[in-house]
Amino acid sequence: MAKPGGSGGAELSPIIVEGQKVLKEVAGTLPQTVTGLERQMMIGDTLSRVDETSKMKLLTLINHLLAKMFAVNASDIDMGGYGSQGFIWYRIYGSKKPDPTLGKYSPDEMNILVQSVIGDRQRTFLYENRNLDFSHMLYMEGGDFRRFRADAYFDLDQLALNMRAINNTVRPYKLLELHPGVTKMVSLAQTKEGLCLVTGITGSGKSSTLDAIIDANNHSVDGHIVIIASPIEYVHKSDRCIIRHREVGRDVLSFKEGAIQALRQDPDIIMIGELRDPETIMTALEITDSGHKVFSTLHTASAVESIDRIIGEIPPVEQERVRNRLGETLRAVISQKLVPSLDGKRVLAKEIMIATPSVRAAIKNNNTTEIYQMISEGLEQGMNTMEQDLKRLYLAKKISLENAMNYANNKRRLQQLLQIAPTDN
Repeated sequence: MAKPGGSGGAELSPIIVEGQKVLKEVAGTLPQTVTGLERQMMIGDTLSRVDETSKMKLLTLINHLLAKMFAVNASDIDMGGYGSQGFIWYRIYGSKKPDPTLGKYSPDEMNILVQSVIGDRQRTFLYENRNLDFSHMLYMEGGDFRRFRADAYFDLDQLALNMRAINNTVRPYKLLELHPGVTKMVSLAQTKEGLCLVTGITGSGKSSTLDAIIDANNHSVDGHIVIIASPIEYVHKSDRCIIRHREVGRDVLSFKEGAIQALRQDPDIIMIGELRDPETIMTALEITDSGHKVFSTLHTASAVESIDRIIGEIPPVEQERVRNRLGETLRAVISQKLVPSLDGKRVLAKEIMIATPSVRAAIKNNNTTEIYQMISEGLEQGMNTMEQDLKRLYLAKKISLENAMNYANNKRRLQQLLQIAPTDN
């Protein structure tokens, strides 16, 4: 039996077959003359009137596709939009590929499937903003559950969806292999205030590192932690700390509002999911100034780039003041990458900067170009550059030379560290 809607071969599972029947039925009610956003709105309106049995079959189909992620060790699933070409895609150990064994879907079927996993209010937000961040829960056998961070967006008038699996367990802090000097900066028991940043591109494990740091504080000191994120990923269970989870768009309107409101909630640690705009950056610096410990993230590849990004986001007339405040409040920057390892998985490479007096002076005096050298010479204090860490991983036979070079921020510097001849690349 050929796959319904697929490319032939093995049979599809009954769950997929039943889900595809519903998709075809709903798609068959849509007129061909309506296009673009109006068509998406029509799909949403149609789904709101679909019977509960059909809605459950669509939810079961989505959950079946999500459950397969854990069987194949996938971190992400992608579907919908012109780019998917009708297939379901998985990212497995860093490589994203389509899975033809799950069938092929028409654009309307994918639009229906994507919209079936969100509610009416979320659909309205998606239509207006052309993008929606949300979370999804998958209930497993035995009462267990898994959570997903999801992003729905438009791709040539069609709806696309990415969902990332959130770890059910926190990575033990000791596996981060951080120097005691870094631990001092991120521990509330040892440092009561200051700004600590975890930076890297999307998918570099920033959230996992922050969760490990939050978890370590939760089990080691009595306090109050407020987490503001979009969306909330790992849900911490209060131990020695009471932990509040505030999801942007659901529990609070924005990162900035959440940070301001947190000051009235008697916090010891405030975690701001991302410093994504000047207002949030200024708010983070203000609440750090007030004597609180603040953790956040940036989409930057190095410590120096992180400092330059923060200052560059601020209007020129405010930059000197922000530079001075950042020099006073910044405690540490952890910039990380997930590098393909020789065992076919991925390993964490990280650059560590601690705000020593010389680093603080360089920030205040707008001499950030000097900081890279300070990091490279700060091994005793727990600092290292990305290139030094890539060298460590290569010499430990955890990564290949090719990947060490590919993931270096400064390839010539890594060539010097490894004492190999420079190339033209």
